[in-house]
Amino acid sequence: MKIGILGTGTITSAVVRGIAQDDHQITVSNRSANRARALSETFANVLIADNQGVLDQSDVVIVGLMADVGRTVLPDLTFRPDQQVISVMAGVPLDEVATLVAPAQGAAVMMPFPGIAQGGSPLMMQGDADLVGRLFGDRNTLYPLKNAEELSAYLCAQAVLSPVARMVDDAAQWLADRVDDPAQGEAFLRVLVTSSLHNTPAIELISALNTEGGYNQRLRQHMETAGTGAALTEGLNTLERDA
Repeated sequence: MKIGILGTGTITSAVVRGIAQDDHQITVSNRSANRARALSETFANVLIADNQGVLDQSDVVIVGLMADVGRTVLPDLTFRPDQQVISVMAGVPLDEVATLVAPAQGAAVMMPFPGIAQGGSPLMMQGDADLVGRLFGDRNTLYPLKNAEELSAYLCAQAVLSPVARMVDDAAQWLADRVDDPAQGEAFLRVLVTSSLHNTPAIELISALNTEGGYNQRLRQHMETAGTGAALTEGLNTLERDA
């Protein structure tokens, strides 16, 4: 495919790295010059152009601009009716994307994580799942959503990642004071959490770790009594209200 990338921030740079090995012709915008240059120097099939040059050389356009920037920049660009646009602009619903890129087709909104660069990453998306799947589905797991409301709810819920990472880091720091190899201790905790949840529903894992008087049960009950579950729900509700 001929793919254009508007914006070369952290996430869109990861998106490019995740598909550059697939023999696409990729043109990235020069908005973030250092990142664009790094991508072009790393991959022979990645070229650099200004915003309009990106569009002129692309059939599929991935928009990775900040929402306020996109709302300002996109209406001044000339899209073609035969182009398909995938937005990575958080907070801009698919119907607004379609208006901003007309007469091109606003095909999908997706919210990738940095891990898309290596593959094996979850990918929330709304819209044309076939198009997104052709680009990213071989190495990542797609989670197609029905509407903007579902996407908004997923965006709130995925914020659990940072508190989970905080808890793992806190446990690793506690462990570090008690072992000879702190780096190994943190690595153990990371693998423990990710491997345990990878193919097991959370409620089943909780049940399996609910041995009476066991370490896992006692720590979980302590944290529940301290109000961590209620604090999480309150935080998610706040994110939803502010969305």
